[in-house]
Order: sequence, then structure tokens, then C-alpha cells
Amino acid sequence: MANDNTLINALIGAAVTVVLSFTGVSPVLGGAAAGYLQANGPGDGARVGAISGLVASLPIILVLAVFSAALPFVPIEFAALGIVAVLFVVVFVVGITAALSAAGGYIGGYLEEEY
Repeated sequence: MANDNTLINALIGAAVTVVLSFTGVSPVLGGAAAGYLQANGPGDGARVGAISGLVASLPIILVLAVFSAALPFVPIEFAALGIVAVLFVVVFVVGITAALSAAGGYIGGYLEEEY
């Protein structure tokens, strides 16, 4: 694929991440797919891999948002704790997914450049 298809490559990598979510290394594999398709070296591979990880995190954020809809029905003390916990989980999960996808993108970009 051409270098100017960054968003398409990131979407393909995100799809690979979601499809392979039963494995423990799905963000790395999705990022590697996106980085390989980017075909512009490890630096751009890491960038498109990170974008892929952010896109792949959207379903996780959506699920947590649905669970957050129940917060108005609990006492305020528990709701405040729930909001903080949900925000912490979202930031942690998105950060880990983006970092692993960026590492996979770097590997994919390196493999495409060398082979």
C-alpha cells in the first residue's frame, strides 16, 4: 500500500487487533500489520501502529461508557469512586493498547524495510 493511506492502514491494523483479541498479543499483531502496510520504515510504522491502537480501543471505551450509564442510580459516594475508577481504567487500557500497537508497528515497519 502507499504511504498516504495512513488511516486505512490504521483501520486495518485495528481490525486485526479486534479479530485477534483472543490472543494476548493482539495489539502487537495489529500494530505490526499496520506498520507493515504503511511501508515507510519503522518510524512511520510506529506512528500508524499507535493510531491503530487508539482506534482499536474505541470498543473498550464504548463498553465502559455503557456501564457508566448506571452511575446515576447509585449513591454519590460510590458514583464518584466509580467515575474515578472508570477514568483510570480507560486511560490505562488505551495507553497500554496504543503502546503495544506502536511497538508492533515499529516491528512491522522494520520487517517491511528489511525484507
